[in-house]
Amino acid sequence: MLSFLKKDKQPKDVKTLRSDLLDFIKDQLKKAEGEGADIKGMHLYINCNAQDKFLYDSAVYINNTDQFKEEVQRIADDFDIGLHAGWQFQVFCDEEVPPEAIQSKDLDAALFISTKQKPTIRREAVAYLKILNGEAEQAVYILKSSGKKINIGREKNVQVSDGYLRQNQVAFLDSSNNKSNKSVSRQHAHIEWNEELGAFFLYADEGGIPPANKVKVKPEKGAEIKLITTEVGYHLKEGDQIILGESALLEFSYLE
Repeated sequence: MLSFLKKDKQPKDVKTLRSDLLDFIKDQLKKAEGEGADIKGMHLYINCNAQDKFLYDSAVYINNTDQFKEEVQRIADDFDIGLHAGWQFQVFCDEEVPPEAIQSKDLDAALFISTKQKPTIRREAVAYLKILNGEAEQAVYILKSSGKKINIGREKNVQVSDGYLRQNQVAFLDSSNNKSNKSVSRQHAHIEWNEELGAFFLYADEGGIPPANKVKVKPEKGAEIKLITTEVGYHLKEGDQIILGESALLEFSYLE
C-alpha cells in the first residue's frame, strides 16, 4: 500500500477537513479543465491513521457519499468546470492508491480524475461471494474483474419472460427444502465489474424488484439499502451482506 506524505498539522474538526478536501478537489479539477478534459468521474482515496478515521469518514459522509458529491458539483458549477453528464464519484478507504492518482501534500487523500484522455485505472480484482443462508450449488463463488457478469437466481438454466435462456452462475437449488430458496426468483440479480470505477456492482433484475421479490444490502456500517430499479447498481464493499427475497443471505468479501 502506498503511504501518504505526513502532514505537519492534524485536522482539527470535520468542517475544516471537509473544506480542505473540497479545496484539494477544486484545484485538481481546475487543472484538468485547463487541459481541455471531459471529466467523467472521480476516485477519492482516503488512507489515514486510526486516530483521524472518524474525522475523514464524517468529512466525506462515508455512509452517504452522494452528499459529498453534491458539494463537489456545487464547486464545479461555481467555477464553471464542465463535468460529464452522469459523472461518477467514488470514495475508497484504506485501499492501495494507484500511481495514476494525485496525492495531496497536506491531507491523507489522493484523487484520480477520469477523463477522455485517462478514462480509467487499469486494475484487476478477485472477490468472493459466500452463501450464508440458503442452499446454492456452491458455498463460495469467485468473482473476477476479467470475467463476465454473474447472474444470481433459482435454478441453473431458466427460461425468462422474453423466451430466452438465462444461466445463473450463482444458482440456488429449486429442489432444496431450504425455505430461503423459495423466495429467490429465477432472474433475481446480477453482479458485474465496472471497469471505469474499478469496482464490483450489484444490480437487481426483473425478479428482484417490487412488486416481485426484493434485493437488499446491509453494509458493515450504515443503514440497509433496497434496490428498487434494474437501472441503478450498488457499489459492493467489503463485508456487505446481500439479502435475496425473504432470507437468502450472501456476503461479499475480497478476503478468501
